[in-house]
Amino acid sequence: MKRQEVPDNWPLARKGTTFVVKNNSSGIPVLVVVRDIMALAQNKREVKKAIHKKDLLISGKAVNDEHKSLELYDILTIVPSKKNYRLVLTEKGKYAVEEIDEKQAKTKISKIVGKKSIVGKKTQINLLDGRNYLSDVKCKVNDSVVLDLEKNTISKILPIKEKSKVLVIGGKHVGVNAKITKIMPEDKMAEVEATDKTFNVLIKHLMILA
Repeated sequence: MKRQEVPDNWPLARKGTTFVVKNNSSGIPVLVVVRDIMALAQNKREVKKAIHKKDLLISGKAVNDEHKSLELYDILTIVPSKKNYRLVLTEKGKYAVEEIDEKQAKTKISKIVGKKSIVGKKTQINLLDGRNYLSDVKCKVNDSVVLDLEKNTISKILPIKEKSKVLVIGGKHVGVNAKITKIMPEDKMAEVEATDKTFNVLIKHLMILA
């Protein structure tokens, strides 16, 4: 796609090459992360070489395509250096990466965006990052889950409730960390308190962090 068409949350300069690799989901392509944000590669060829050597992992799985996107809170592992990075949102609503230790790289948080009952009294849980799990854990849409990436299981539910710590992932306050002070289910809204302000936000634009 043309550089001027990239999503607002990509931290790319508007001036540069005419075209930028297109993402294959709502996230940001590993090529853009490794080359343009982290500057670990000079060009697309170097990234493709690293992928061929299985030197890049996203949340524990080998990357097989430079278009493969990292979603919010995905873990990027650079195998040769044994370093791990988490995709986060800045207070300005832009994607960024932060280095984390090996223990932190074993888990990630994702938001529940859908669920349905299936045969066998199991529930299919659909997550914001595209993952789906069959589970009998008690949860609801808009809760978050903590994933054990080594076991590929849900290890914990983070319910949406008053006093929950949240990240705003959509709307004009995207990127703001806050705490829920009031939930208004009839309006599908929540009142949240940040460092210097209190505001209402759609529940679908919140991700529970704790």
